Amino acid sequence: MSQKVTDIYNELQWRQLVYQSTSDRMGSWLLERPRTVYAGFDPTSDSLHVGHLLPLLMLRRFQKAGHRPIALVGGATGSIGDPSGKSQERNLQSLDQIEANVVAIRRQMSELLDFTSSDHSALGPALLVNNYDWISQFSYLDFLRDVGKNVPVNVMISKDSVKNRLENPDVGISYTEFSYMLLQAYDFVHLNRTYGCELQLGGSDQWGNVTAGIDLARRMAGAEVFGMTCPLLTKSDGTKMGKTEGGALWLDGKKTSPYHFYQYWRNVADEDASKCLRFLTELSQEEVEHLDRCRQTEPERAASQIRLAEWLTELIHGAAALNLVRQATEIFFGGEIGKFESDDDLNQIFAEVPSSRLAASRLAEGLAIADALVEAKLTKSKGEARRVVVEGGAYVNNRRIESETHQITTADLSSPTMIVLRRGKKNYALLRVVE
Repeated sequence: MSQKVTDIYNELQWRQLVYQSTSDRMGSWLLERPRTVYAGFDPTSDSLHVGHLLPLLMLRRFQKAGHRPIALVGGATGSIGDPSGKSQERNLQSLDQIEANVVAIRRQMSELLDFTSSDHSALGPALLVNNYDWISQFSYLDFLRDVGKNVPVNVMISKDSVKNRLENPDVGISYTEFSYMLLQAYDFVHLNRTYGCELQLGGSDQWGNVTAGIDLARRMAGAEVFGMTCPLLTKSDGTKMGKTEGGALWLDGKKTSPYHFYQYWRNVADEDASKCLRFLTELSQEEVEHLDRCRQTEPERAASQIRLAEWLTELIHGAAALNLVRQATEIFFGGEIGKFESDDDLNQIFAEVPSSRLAASRLAEGLAIADALVEAKLTKSKGEARRVVVEGGAYVNNRRIESETHQITTADLSSPTMIVLRRGKKNYALLRVVE
């Protein structure tokens, strides 16, 4: 007896996540039995970013609804680069770099999809596959003969991802990137043959690649397969969400700290909050609509943004990281810094704050506050440091220092080897005690 599936299509519709579908009976088709679905991710970096989050969460939703997701990491296609949505050729990466990226991305995906348990679907747990494993088995001639002969060039040229580049004579498109669509189309054929995959998911900019795969599966195997795209994650002004002054918003905490990840979502505009709650969380429809009303009646509370930021931070970085983020938020709003058991925990909060080394012997003897401010490079001279203290602008672990004769000792360590100094409202620095 097949495992029961829940109404994922209705869920996606109220969340406004269905942008295009190749069938008008998609909802009933998905309810018939568990299906195998896939989405692809090119390993262009050693971390996924927010742009990857929406299709990854789509796979997660399908798994929770009783279907089997396949997360395809494009070790082969990633070595070429997808021309979709790109105005110029990508820089090619070495195979060694791509393989390192694949390993890192697999680890991140394992936090969001269940690759070990078959509890979700009668078809088994989620799968992680790399298209390099099958594409690399082809010789050039074999690929042209077995796959290329089934794809009309006029169909490929008519796709927006190719047509837009061809219409720009200053850029054009190389044969390498032109071939990308053919490789991705064959992925669908391979996954259908090997795993019975029947549905490809992607962003709306992937529509041309999705339909190319459906057409190739029909031509090569007579298979009936389907496609569905979701909207791109954009702001109300049409620009991509997840871009910061420092670049992409990464899912790896070492590339984008949990605190900055949290703050990004905490500060989304009111007009974008409802979309983000629908697209990126698993909150119920009732809770999302309640938050929508709160945003209208009590916008100053920022309830939607706080709920969004907390939900996503815990999902991506875990409960412990969220707890540290909450502490960091209190600290950066002036809350007193207590004792941290490890330097790592405190360092996560102050990852981007400048630090200076201080000999342990100097702290043991007692370090004058003026000397500490100079050591931390918060002031240029002791005279300037004393003036800062007198004016009430010097803080140790967010506690104001009232006297210019104050001595800092080991009792002021806020973690095993670190002390946090502050000048004024926002200028922080760390003193790292070394032997």
